[in-house]
Amino acid sequence: MVIFIKIVQFLLSLSILVLFHEFGHFLFAKLFRTRVEKFYMFFNPWFSLFKFKKGETEYGVGWLPLGGYVKIAGMIDESMDTEQMKQPAQPWEFRAKPAWQRLLIMLGGVMVNVLLAFAIYIGILYTWGETYLPAKNVTYGVVCDPVFEEMGMEKGDKIVALDYLEVERFSDIIPEMLLNHPQTMQVLRNGEELSLRIPETFIPNLLEMSSRSYNLSPLLTPRRPVNGVEIGDFGDYSPAYDAGIRKGDKILAVNDSVFHFYDEFTALAEANRGKEVETKVLRGSDTLTYRFLLDGDGKFGIYAVFGENPFQFETREYTLCEAIPAGIKMGTEQLGAYVKQLKLLFSQGRTAVKSVGGFASIANIFPGVWNWADFWSLTALISIMLAVVNILPIPALDGGHVLFLLYEVLTRRKPGEKFMEYAQIAGMIFIFGLFILANVNDVIKFFG
Repeated sequence: MVIFIKIVQFLLSLSILVLFHEFGHFLFAKLFRTRVEKFYMFFNPWFSLFKFKKGETEYGVGWLPLGGYVKIAGMIDESMDTEQMKQPAQPWEFRAKPAWQRLLIMLGGVMVNVLLAFAIYIGILYTWGETYLPAKNVTYGVVCDPVFEEMGMEKGDKIVALDYLEVERFSDIIPEMLLNHPQTMQVLRNGEELSLRIPETFIPNLLEMSSRSYNLSPLLTPRRPVNGVEIGDFGDYSPAYDAGIRKGDKILAVNDSVFHFYDEFTALAEANRGKEVETKVLRGSDTLTYRFLLDGDGKFGIYAVFGENPFQFETREYTLCEAIPAGIKMGTEQLGAYVKQLKLLFSQGRTAVKSVGGFASIANIFPGVWNWADFWSLTALISIMLAVVNILPIPALDGGHVLFLLYEVLTRRKPGEKFMEYAQIAGMIFIFGLFILANVNDVIKFFG
């Protein structure tokens, strides 16, 4: 069910974004009286799921959800309709329009995607406000992955700054480290402030980990205090259940070791993988003891239930007048962050190749339960991603057409039609190859 909900959210988000992106091209084409022959949601090789014609344009829905397209008369695009280009140019064709009009037609999709993201962020802030966990409110410190332990971090450290600049939101810590390359991290340990050096291997190691599997544990989480571990449910295989422990029981100790944080409980289980453990359990008012063998993964096979959230979140509500500039600012920051992510990937060489993700990677970022605030937030983010990727100067993408148009504006000469045709083919081969690579990476991650 979780996978189904993720897929439905992804397809709905993709449909919205493709529709708006292609509408951006369509809008400017119509504004400059350029004939649009087709407007399709998704691609339609061989057949369409649905289509109708109104005026000079055929509207339809294809069966292949890899994007969409607007076929503009007098233009070499993914349709590779070169026969039309052999005829004399007509005033309603793309090639007959001034360069500045053609430039706006090609930029239309990217512009609409960026404006759509801004509008969604404005709507999110106005409707739900902004809720976040301040880094200073992570009272009990953090639980961190070994990639952080390699730089000297310990469980229970409180992160206070990066390069002595205070981090406001806890969720911003890893993005800041990835995108802005701080050299040091300041932490509080037992009341004493320490400065830890962030090694040069940190980012490559992080990307290498992300390229291996979807099933990574969170890299950095607030440390959660517990008064025993209450069992909410059991996994498909559960040594604890087989031993007689039941839903609603509370685990108090393992091998006489009492724990005060949830990570201490999981560490005890990990330390006793493949061994027999004595587990003290509270059931109602009775204290019971069970002895059983843990499997090689060191798992009890349980799902824990936690009580009231011990962390103090902050929520800011916005009026419409406040949401508009704040939403635009949020969109601009996300745009800048995604550009930095692309630069980071390109700078990492071989690691970047393994880090490229396809449809499954994108679908996986959606939550497994339906939440409209999360759905629209991720849709806005993907809209920005779509805009940035499409403006890259690669033939067959909008950015490739823009590059050739800028060449024409600067040199006052159009690139030859044969050159444009070959460039389009080369671009399509490159994009198709990248598409295959990204989705092969997804398969590798799935089985990783």
